[in-house]
Amino acid sequence: MLSNNETILRVGDWIKGKSRDGELFIGYIESLDILDDKVNATITSSDDESMVGKTIPMSSNGVKKLPDPKVQNKEQIQYLIDLALATGDEEWFLELSEQLKSIRELVKGIRV
Repeated sequence: MLSNNETILRVGDWIKGKSRDGELFIGYIESLDILDDKVNATITSSDDESMVGKTIPMSSNGVKKLPDPKVQNKEQIQYLIDLALATGDEEWFLELSEQLKSIRELVKGIRV
């Protein structure tokens, strides 16, 4: 856990920021370096296509946490489950799987 004067940053948080060369990027926190006040961000989207897929160190003050997505339906949860699998985020995967299970049980209860 690391703070960037705005929010508390955690592994797995989606962030946006600017690289040292000024390219905008979106990615997620792969790991935290509390001693150096840095995050290691895996880039998923950027002005510079060569950055996509790379993990780069960034100052925690140079990134901003993106708001948590508000999941509205089963399809969105299934998409996020795929994303959790692709990023290897087991905790998020389990949380989303529980949400999907709850939706299925709710629908099953309505049909009875």
